[in-house]
Amino acid sequence: MEPKPAEHYIIHLLIVEDDRGRREFSLKDSQYTLGRSPDADIRLHSQFVSRIHATLLKFVPETGSDGYRIIDGSPDGQHSSNGILINGEKVACHQLKNGDEIVFGPQVIAIYHYRQRDIFPTLPSDDPFDITLIDPAMTELEKKIFPVEKS
Repeated sequence: MEPKPAEHYIIHLLIVEDDRGRREFSLKDSQYTLGRSPDADIRLHSQFVSRIHATLLKFVPETGSDGYRIIDGSPDGQHSSNGILINGEKVACHQLKNGDEIVFGPQVIAIYHYRQRDIFPTLPSDDPFDITLIDPAMTELEKKIFPVEKS
């Protein structure tokens, strides 16, 4: 019987802290807009944030596992008023890595997390090697500890 290959489980998280507290977003779609606009996919609550402050775009690099790129401004190319800082540096575009800190304005930050693990399938129950071994000494010990009363 051929063993099944491991399945890759990948999760992208964006943890946002703003004037309304801390929220977590599981990223699965190909594009997200971030900003104070009610139309933004991920709403940022602060007067210092543009209506559409940044855009997240999903991509597949040469390594094969997907990731996200953040772009300052809207998908149509209009930049935000104050820009974005990634790990303390002002950037127009950045390929996100696990643990990157994104600053949109005073007290408005996001942390990007990338998790990957392999899930290994279990063997089917009809496997001829799926047996339980019982140590004969164990059954003798059980008889001493839990004697069976004869009636």
